[in-house]
Amino acid sequence: MDKRAQILAVHAAFINQVVATGPNPERNSEFEQLMALASENGWSELVETIRKIFNQGRRDIELLNNLDEEDQVITEAILLGLQDPSTLPDPNAKPDPAMAAPGLASMIHAAGSGNPQALQIIAEMANQMSKVGGPMSRLAAVIRPMIDGERHPEVLCKRMDSKTEAIVMGILEELKQLEGDDR
Repeated sequence: MDKRAQILAVHAAFINQVVATGPNPERNSEFEQLMALASENGWSELVETIRKIFNQGRRDIELLNNLDEEDQVITEAILLGLQDPSTLPDPNAKPDPAMAAPGLASMIHAAGSGNPQALQIIAEMANQMSKVGGPMSRLAAVIRPMIDGERHPEVLCKRMDSKTEAIVMGILEELKQLEGDDR
């Protein structure tokens, strides 16, 4: 899963809610609550951009100029979703965990290298995995130790089923390749 797809997967529910409530005057209070929550979570630039889309009717590409990569991806998805709702990310899609190892490894590597955006994205992903429960919550529980440099499978894979252990092993293999450049 590439970085753009990860961002869309993490924020699919938010993107869908914005597109559903923003242009709908009857749902204005719901939209305002969503914007307040986004602002509280540090997304003030994104909220400002979303307000330009709905309050000023802006649809131009210049909206993306002052946004970081994550906010750009979210804004583009909102703009596309307003034009064609079939382009909206599926908020109920369950990504294939086996395909997640390279993406998770690159996010863990970037977060461990001090990238604040990667840390935010991976933290949100881990939070969502924790909510799913079971094997996903066990995978979520080892993300922070991996960000902090833990690489021992016997430590990371305690009490995991074979599928979750395979994902962790895939992440560790990807991290080994990524870190080969650094060490």
